[in-house]
Amino acid sequence: MHAIHRLDLGYFVRPAAEVGGPEPRVEPVLAYLVRRPEGLLLFDTGIGGGDPETEAHYRPVRRPLPAALAAVGVALADIDLVVNCHLHFDHCGGNPLLAGTPVLVQATELATARRGDYTIDALVDFPGAVHRELDGEAEVWPGVRVVPTPGHTDGHQSLVVEQPDGGVVVLAGQAYDFASEFGSAVLARRAAAEGVAPPLPGYRPWLDRLGQLGRLGRGRGDALTGGGPLRVLFAHDNAVWEPAEQA
Repeated sequence: MHAIHRLDLGYFVRPAAEVGGPEPRVEPVLAYLVRRPEGLLLFDTGIGGGDPETEAHYRPVRRPLPAALAAVGVALADIDLVVNCHLHFDHCGGNPLLAGTPVLVQATELATARRGDYTIDALVDFPGAVHRELDGEAEVWPGVRVVPTPGHTDGHQSLVVEQPDGGVVVLAGQAYDFASEFGSAVLARRAAAEGVAPPLPGYRPWLDRLGQLGRLGRGRGDALTGGGPLRVLFAHDNAVWEPAEQA
């Protein structure tokens, strides 16, 4: 069976000083359950318990991971593999509930987290933690691939999932905060490729790799510019990005 379920794991309030505007912003915290013949993969695990300063700063409201999983008929013990896009506390908060379950993480990200002053330390090296360190791109299961997408953090990673119908879903985590930001970067990439005169905004080089991987299902064109069915999902945005021609 193939399916991807989006899990609502709560929200937090990002202060106005971090937003760059006059008001704070409320952001969702989303995880994704990937159901494949090989097993169940959980991409991100929600908001972890912070220290009083962090709690006061972000004012998180949590939906427990066990309840979110139960809503799609899954228990914690059913999860075979965890992939965190990165190890900030709002993405790996449920990891200690999954002691003994392998957690795939970029070696750069794990090393940064272990140096301290980065996340909630107890969410990283908890009793029963099993980390599988990656150094770049890796195929996790047939048709499921971890791809480095640095930017938000140096060790950020996304998940590319091929679908039975030939489509591709990218679980982008916080590679970009919002679908609109991702779309703007895709257009900047397209403008550069089509020879539009500078100045142009920059874009993250790994978009080229997503364009290649996203077309695998249909084997034509560049998926980011409409070459094949593609959907991109995010950790802090309910919106879904699709190529204009596809939409």
